Amino acid sequence: MKILRAIDKFVLKLEEFILSYSILLIAVMVVGNVLSRAITGSSWTFSQEISRFAIVIATFMGISYAARKGRHISMSAFFDMAPYKVRKALAIFIPAFTALVMFVLAYYSSLYVLQVHERGTVTSSLQLPAIYITIFIPIGLFMGGLQYLRNMWVNIKEKDIYLGTDLKDYNQNENLEDQSFV
Repeated sequence: MKILRAIDKFVLKLEEFILSYSILLIAVMVVGNVLSRAITGSSWTFSQEISRFAIVIATFMGISYAARKGRHISMSAFFDMAPYKVRKALAIFIPAFTALVMFVLAYYSSLYVLQVHERGTVTSSLQLPAIYITIFIPIGLFMGGLQYLRNMWVNIKEKDIYLGTDLKDYNQNENLEDQSFV
């Protein structure tokens, strides 16, 4: 178990590093390009391409991080109004289904990455192999699927309801109090 915790901690730090520096890179490229255009009258030819790389990396690598922290987009109106047992069942079913979708998308995106690699596609400005950007899509989707499986497992194992492995249901206390009157 210590090894798994160490791996989990390393993956969390790696995700935080990748997301932080991707966002910083986007900001530097956009602001730098604007300043370059204002000062010299010409744009950086590579800034849009690097920004696109960073956006793809932040988007797909952020799936796992958002699932871990319970910060993903959710439609919670029905979930919030449901009694404890229904919410508990949904807290197991929804991550299981989402993980399945993530793994299917990871599979199909990996097929796409292989096609990009076989074609030898390169980016227009920097002439880098396009696989450098597309490889993060199946990795991010797969990591997201693993994280949703972890969320499902935490909800199976624990009595409390978890929105992510690091976040309990924000309605947990008030809904448990409501259940005492039923």
